Amino acid sequence: MKTAYELAMERLSKAAPATKLTNAQKKQLAELDSTYAAKIAGREIALKDEIAKVATTGDSEKVEALQQQWVKERKSLQAELEEKKEQIRHLASH
Repeated sequence: MKTAYELAMERLSKAAPATKLTNAQKKQLAELDSTYAAKIAGREIALKDEIAKVATTGDSEKVEALQQQWVKERKSLQAELEEKKEQIRHLASH
């Protein structure tokens, strides 16, 4: 007797079969992850340094604005990464 999970997974695989990625595509995805991890880390370091400098001046509004900028930039870079990864996955399904 199959569990509910197994039945759900069977229905899912029938509705949207998993795509097989080639080694080259897997490598491209790994390179994208690495590239964007470096971009995110670089921006984080730069903005955190700037936040620390501004924090010493006591300008809490500017600190908050920089923190919000960091959140927006991180989300933007992550969305860009996912979009590029989806393009690679889309090519694998065709």
